[in-house]
Amino acid sequence: MLLAAASMLPQVSAAAPPAMQAPKAQMTAPGPGGIQIEQQGVIGNWYAPAVGQVMPAILLLGGSEGGLSSGTDRMAQALHTAGFAVLQLAYYRAPGQSDALALIPLETFDHALHWIAHQPGVDAKRIGMVGGSKGAEAALLVAARHPEVRAVVAGMPSSVAWPGINWTGIENRASWTAAGNPVPTLPYGMPGPNGVLDVYANGLKSLAAHAAARIQVERIAGKVLLVCGEKDKLWPSCPMAQQIRARQPRAQVLAYADAGHAVFGVPLAPDSPALPSLAQLGGTAAGNQAARIDGWPRVIAFLHAALVR
Repeated sequence: MLLAAASMLPQVSAAAPPAMQAPKAQMTAPGPGGIQIEQQGVIGNWYAPAVGQVMPAILLLGGSEGGLSSGTDRMAQALHTAGFAVLQLAYYRAPGQSDALALIPLETFDHALHWIAHQPGVDAKRIGMVGGSKGAEAALLVAARHPEVRAVVAGMPSSVAWPGINWTGIENRASWTAAGNPVPTLPYGMPGPNGVLDVYANGLKSLAAHAAARIQVERIAGKVLLVCGEKDKLWPSCPMAQQIRARQPRAQVLAYADAGHAVFGVPLAPDSPALPSLAQLGGTAAGNQAARIDGWPRVIAFLHAALVR
């Protein structure tokens, strides 16, 4: 969601976040060991167990950039190297899919979990989910529907279901549907001097009147790890992580003081020209990189404890 949100443009509506300039939807080719698949309605990059191996598996979800982004594929490769089969799933903005992140069926993720569980070499009793930003919102919603999901890692998480994102204008429809019905959402709040952050933060103030928008994290049977940056300028991911923690006491929270919406993911190479971009949505570049250096090994250790040991 990082690059997408960095291109937000002002909009006068008080009922939705600012209009956004769409980044080019990527359909990144998988790295070594991966294949791009389109099977049974499932589109993604698949990193399978080696022949003769049995592995736990991860369903990996990117954010509002959609498609199959290169950043999320880097996570897929890192997770595969760490001993997991991984499906990086495209759930919108791939060929044949919706261009708007609106009314996306949660059954899209149900089908992906079913597909993973039936792949050769996958231990169907050891499946987890990893998602960032809107992908974290989806992962938590889906895990609450699937008690067999043994672990969830949610980077820059949301405690509620929000309305969708439409790159061509204002979107007030729900992001998700279940059994054909819109998932209840928390309306966006009034804009303020902090841009889109205020739209989400002010929306949270009306949560008591829209209790059905809360993600039912208390129903998640697996372990939960939440990663957030306290200087997130896109949405209040750390306050929402604490709301999740209050209703799911087994959840762990990794909060980083000098990080923003780029807090989560594989650390960049020290000489990467992309390092300065980590500060675009809060915190400093050094703070976000430090959070990744500290947090990513913790993510791997958490997943190993939940799915391997």
